[in-house]
Amino acid sequence: MATMAMLVRRAASSRNAIAFLRRCSSSSLVVGRDYSHKATTLLRAPDLDLKSPSFLRDSRRGFAKGKKSRDDSGGLVDVSPPVDIGPSVKATATSQMEAAIDALSRDLTKLRTGRASPGMLDHIVVETGGIKMPLNHLALVSVLDPKTLSINPYDPDTVKELEKAIVSSPLGLNPKLDGQRLIASIPPLTKEHVQAMCKIVTKSSEVVKQSIRRARQKALDTVKKGASGLPKDQVKRLEKEVEELTKKFVKSAEDMCKSKENEITTQA
Repeated sequence: MATMAMLVRRAASSRNAIAFLRRCSSSSLVVGRDYSHKATTLLRAPDLDLKSPSFLRDSRRGFAKGKKSRDDSGGLVDVSPPVDIGPSVKATATSQMEAAIDALSRDLTKLRTGRASPGMLDHIVVETGGIKMPLNHLALVSVLDPKTLSINPYDPDTVKELEKAIVSSPLGLNPKLDGQRLIASIPPLTKEHVQAMCKIVTKSSEVVKQSIRRARQKALDTVKKGASGLPKDQVKRLEKEVEELTKKFVKSAEDMCKSKENEITTQA
């Protein structure tokens, strides 16, 4: 009987130990020693849910974009990725170079050749009613034949102002009143006039190329300022793209001026 009682007590003790371990596992209890009270106590471990998204987020927090980390000397180093300035640099340079080409086109249109062109009067400014306006806002200009222009005012009362503005322009035209419109004959170019026009074209070409090169220099300066945060190969590639853009617009300006010179000389 004594032996049977001992076996029963051992079995009960084993069941209690197993139940205790299960409770410890479920309630995250660990055994520790609190030396300040010189007694053995049960300390609760922090609850960690390894399956929770917040745990994964917290573990990645130190690697988030734009964070600062410490270098070997203990100082803070900005680990943010470098900003790609290439698109903005090229867009700005292109806009400035296109503006230079547009200005050249307007200047070349002002030059009279021996052939009538509806756009040759666009640069003329007319003052009417105390207000200055471009001629093409006040009249419709059309070509009657290769040597004759027709100027039809939208308001017949402005025909005198239109005539005055055309006569005062450097084109050397002398329009005649024909009913409610003006007729302007294009006089033949003299040798002296042709030479003077070609000089103006050459000067206009140099002016626009200087404007294009200034736009290039501004772009390269911007690249140089931002080069510290970019790889060297990317900086070199961007500088090359700016140079290619410059050559493209310079060639466009040269082609426009060459075409205008041919127009002037062949129509003389």
